[in-house]
Amino acid sequence: MNDSPILLSIAVLGGTGKEGKGLAYRWAKAGYHVFIGSRDADKAKAAAQDLWKMLEGDALVEGLSNQEAAQKADIVVLTVPYSAHRDTLESMKDVLKGKLLIDVTVPIVPPKITKVQMPPAGSAAQEAKQILGEDAVVAAAFHNISHEHLMQDQDVECDVLVTGTSKEARAEALKLVTAAGLTGWDAGPIENSVVLEGLTSVLLNINKQYGSTHAGIKITSA
Repeated sequence: MNDSPILLSIAVLGGTGKEGKGLAYRWAKAGYHVFIGSRDADKAKAAAQDLWKMLEGDALVEGLSNQEAAQKADIVVLTVPYSAHRDTLESMKDVLKGKLLIDVTVPIVPPKITKVQMPPAGSAAQEAKQILGEDAVVAAAFHNISHEHLMQDQDVECDVLVTGTSKEARAEALKLVTAAGLTGWDAGPIENSVVLEGLTSVLLNINKQYGSTHAGIKITSA
């Protein structure tokens, strides 16, 4: 995969949601060609148009169906709600072969969103690997970054932990963390994604208890 962000393209599946749209904004601003994917292509086109206007026309952003976006992109980022996680992946197993999938999904199960509830596979990222097959290249990242931070042109005092099926997968994901203007850390193998995903419910509980909306994490003294 080419190291130059200008030559890479990223599909953000579920990109009309708050987190997906925030990540798409950051990467489009950094010079990536971004495909916003959605089950509803018209919604994806509207979201792409919003970002294009925010970036004053200086961006490569397109809105497509999830399937089309994944087909066109070099890297695929999954930001759908957990309720749509399995169906989305199963419908695109063939399209995702040979591509890096960065899974941002958190297994939050309403109404108890402040309670950690992990799936039988261990985590959503491990579930993704099960669905896509043994050779799938999967990384997990961006679970604990508030969309409010992503849509603002300011430094974000919150770090990103990255796990993955290989050191190479984690390294590619970390490039996108940097491109988004964030600080990333290699948090080890995909099995460790249970911690990353579970932290989201912990942070939501902190938000609720202390009247915040965007609690995050910061690695110190590393």
